[in-house]
Amino acid sequence: MDKIEVKTQKFIIKFFPEIMVKGTKAKRQMIDQLLGNLKKLLGKIDESASFKKFFDKIEVVCSIEYVTEIRLKLQETPGIEVVQEAIQIDNMNSLDDIKVVVNEYMYKEITGKTFVVRAKRTGTQDFKSTHIEQTVGGYMLAKNPETKGVKLKDAEVTINVELVHSQLNIITHKFRGLSGFPLGTQGDILSLMSGGFDSTIASYLMMKRGIKTHFVFFNLGGTAHEIGVKQVAYYLWNKFGSSHKVSFITVPFEDVVTEIFKSTSESYMGVTLKRLMLMAAERLADERKIDALVTGESVAQVSSQTLRNLALIDKVTNKLVLRPLATMNKPEIMEMAAKIGTRRFAEAMPEYCGVISKNPVTHGSYDRMEKEAKKFDYSVLDKAVENAIETEVDEVVNQIEDIGQVKVVNDLSGGDYTVIDIRQGDACIECDCETLKIPFYNLKNEFKKLPQDKQYLFYCDKGILSQLHAQYLIDSENYTNIKVYRPLK
Repeated sequence: MDKIEVKTQKFIIKFFPEIMVKGTKAKRQMIDQLLGNLKKLLGKIDESASFKKFFDKIEVVCSIEYVTEIRLKLQETPGIEVVQEAIQIDNMNSLDDIKVVVNEYMYKEITGKTFVVRAKRTGTQDFKSTHIEQTVGGYMLAKNPETKGVKLKDAEVTINVELVHSQLNIITHKFRGLSGFPLGTQGDILSLMSGGFDSTIASYLMMKRGIKTHFVFFNLGGTAHEIGVKQVAYYLWNKFGSSHKVSFITVPFEDVVTEIFKSTSESYMGVTLKRLMLMAAERLADERKIDALVTGESVAQVSSQTLRNLALIDKVTNKLVLRPLATMNKPEIMEMAAKIGTRRFAEAMPEYCGVISKNPVTHGSYDRMEKEAKKFDYSVLDKAVENAIETEVDEVVNQIEDIGQVKVVNDLSGGDYTVIDIRQGDACIECDCETLKIPFYNLKNEFKKLPQDKQYLFYCDKGILSQLHAQYLIDSENYTNIKVYRPLK
């Protein structure tokens, strides 16, 4: 028989195994949710894509031209364990037809290799699956003398075929899916998002588990930092969760940090900041009827993440706080970030929480924490929550524009500059020009008091804080006399 020209591609989606062991009602709901998610996601790629639901799989047929895009999207969709690509041939009613067709499409795969044929059958044919395997295998062996022969165990090539009534599916490729539950089946969560390695991986793991993940960002560093976090949040959503709309909430936290420095003892600043973030996140979650929060904290990774300090932090909220990275080490987290594509974002993202920790306590006292908490002016936190701005994640891409980079000066001999050391603490850079000491958390109020006919260079240890705060003042106040000083080493 003539080889049939294939103009469409068939995908067979196998479900995450934990779905299959659920009760009948729960399993049906999850499969229906996955089907709905796939129709929404794949319909954006190929409007002509068709879908069929079965008790143990979903089949998708798309145009050949969209195969690569659809394959990738299927591999990134929660709820899918295995993605199989198949050639679909209809009206296969005899073993003779089947053996010829399979050989036509698969003979190149077995050249110089051992092979075996595995078949599954559904319907009322007058032959069994073993008959398909024997007939197809024998025919291919006879027709392809260059093969190394049939090997029933540990063959180099396995040819998988499925016969569903008179429809033959020849499995050409098999890929691992994301696993997990279909997005939308496990409720909503609010992720405390800094944009670094930990918070992005924590968010990813929630999405992978089928949890609709919203983002809250506590802005400590101005416009540039916010845009960076929005970029990675959008990336995560677009890659793993775009079947559902979720929110990105920005909370202005600069004044909260300033109040911490005014009211809180140095060793308790880091724990206090985390407590205030949870308090704010709880209020925002309550307003949106979200039951749980997620953070990227890992036990003992930093001083605020010892068991005692995590307990002190959690005392301020009644919300369930999930920490999926609790027992993971940093190399594992970084490896996962590289795998899912968020590493390039995280490496450029500052971790502000660590910036305000000086001589941090590692085993905080409950009594001391209560005393420290009473010194804080909570009207500042109230105002920050009131001024929170919510945007749907799919709309943030319209806000992510090229904001440019503040010009960097490496050599002070080329101009009349004043260097502002924005690091916290008393240390101030020594250089051959005028220097000022204004910690980053005071820049917002103090910079406007300076003579504006001068050229200022912001300085910090790594150049990240200075870059972000310079960008923030330029964006918000339209200053034109700010650059960053990064001396050559």
